[in-house]
Amino acid sequence: MKTALQQVFSDLEELHPNLLNVYTTEGKEFINHFHKYLELEKQQMRDASCPYVGGWEEDEFEDYYNETYKNTEQ
Repeated sequence: MKTALQQVFSDLEELHPNLLNVYTTEGKEFINHFHKYLELEKQQMRDASCPYVGGWEEDEFEDYYNETYKNTEQ
């Protein structure tokens, strides 16, 4: 499963591979500039998906996020 933003990056990689080419200046600049939005999306997901009133336990959301969005084939 991918987040919406991860899917956008996948589509960009397919449609405009030069934008995500880490071996070019353009690609490095693009990735460095827009990578911050992946962390912002992750924080928004954490805030919006709190499973109970008390909030996520220490590292609980991080484990959930990694299992759901990082450790799957994309």
